[in-house]
Amino acid sequence: MKKIAIFCIPAHGHTNPIIPVASELVRRGNQVRFYSFDEFKDKIEASGAVFVSCSRFLPELTNEEKEALKKSSNTEMSIQDIRTTLKMDSFIAEEFKSFMPDVIYTDSVCFWGKLSALKYNIPMVVSTTTFAFNQLSSKYMKFTSGELADMIFGLPKISRELKTLKPYGYNVKSTLSLVRNDNDTDTIVYTSENYQPYSESFTDHYLFAGPSISSELVPEKNNKRPLVYISMGTVVNDKPYFYSNCIKGLEGMDADIIISCGRHIDPESFGKLPDNFKVFQYVDQLDILSRANVFLTHCGMNSVSESLYMATPMVFFPQTGEQGAVARRASEIGAGVYLENDSPEGIQAAIETILSDDSYALAAENCSKEFRSCPGPAGAAEFIETAPHTATKPDLLKESAKAGGRFRILFWIIAVAVMILFGIFVTWKYVWIIGVVAGIFSSPVAKGYQNKAYEKMAKKYRAER
Repeated sequence: MKKIAIFCIPAHGHTNPIIPVASELVRRGNQVRFYSFDEFKDKIEASGAVFVSCSRFLPELTNEEKEALKKSSNTEMSIQDIRTTLKMDSFIAEEFKSFMPDVIYTDSVCFWGKLSALKYNIPMVVSTTTFAFNQLSSKYMKFTSGELADMIFGLPKISRELKTLKPYGYNVKSTLSLVRNDNDTDTIVYTSENYQPYSESFTDHYLFAGPSISSELVPEKNNKRPLVYISMGTVVNDKPYFYSNCIKGLEGMDADIIISCGRHIDPESFGKLPDNFKVFQYVDQLDILSRANVFLTHCGMNSVSESLYMATPMVFFPQTGEQGAVARRASEIGAGVYLENDSPEGIQAAIETILSDDSYALAAENCSKEFRSCPGPAGAAEFIETAPHTATKPDLLKESAKAGGRFRILFWIIAVAVMILFGIFVTWKYVWIIGVVAGIFSSPVAKGYQNKAYEKMAKKYRAER
């Protein structure tokens, strides 16, 4: 039996996957304290974990800050995470006097959880609710101009906030060091190894547990007519125009439509609905997905995982770079199509594409079978209990980087030799040109060699797996 402290940010998509793991940890006899926020109290207590409220530590937000968070500003989220960490510092210190955890299980963007583990030298397991991102898998991310501007212009603000942590014993170099995935930190990812992009580039410090779902529901698509489910998640969902377009585009369709519009919108604001529509602020998403024939989604990792777990093909409408990465991977396996435009006509066309082609449902069904064979919450609980872990699998990123470094040295040895020979047998006057050309090409050539070395090692790993 171990003492386990769980930390998470106030977001459903980050909290929901942790709760089945918490329930399993309690079932196995561990003492589990879940540091979270009042809106999740009932769910957490139902898992058997001890709920510890942290709501009073959330900073008061200005209207401008609230609007930035609604738009998923990484800068604003990082700043608020840092401020929450400072507000919780003395509270956590007191908590750990009576309940010093053996392991901290923390969400990947929950700064106060990660920093507490580092400050008190407690083994940490990170909960990653999207893909694990490194220099390879991050290629799936395509940021909008707004997101790029937010990151670039927000760096000075974040740097100033980070400096406030140092007097409290938190030595942090950058926000990147807090949020990035590295191959030395024990991490649970809620997807399968096959579904994770570039999974071979991650070491044994990673457990690809599959979707964290504690439900006995199975896909049952025995509907008299198609069931269409529409949701934009629980964070960036204040889009009344979009839901209105869905109603206009699908009101004549021979299908039943359910919309989950979130707390920011009153379902009554849509007026009298067509007979085939129902609009709610919240729904039992797993129950609906188990019956749905198509899901129009913002492509949050949790929503897409639940959809695939329930063998439901999708229409992808990502709103952020991270959601775009999730959509791209689901598209690669053939489990859906992108919403090309959010007009009523565009929405109707995308839904009809899914309903008229069985290949999308088949791809989702195949992924469902794979997800259900993963270790799940039980495997995640065991991984947490046995932390910290030692990796035996080779770190392909490090090995390929070493190969690239060796090639770069060889490249410059050859370049210098060419310059010397050119100077001796031709002229020293233009030797500098060779040096400049070598300098221009050294990095891309070495990088290309490194990539080839990685692919060779990855291919060997996949063959041996």
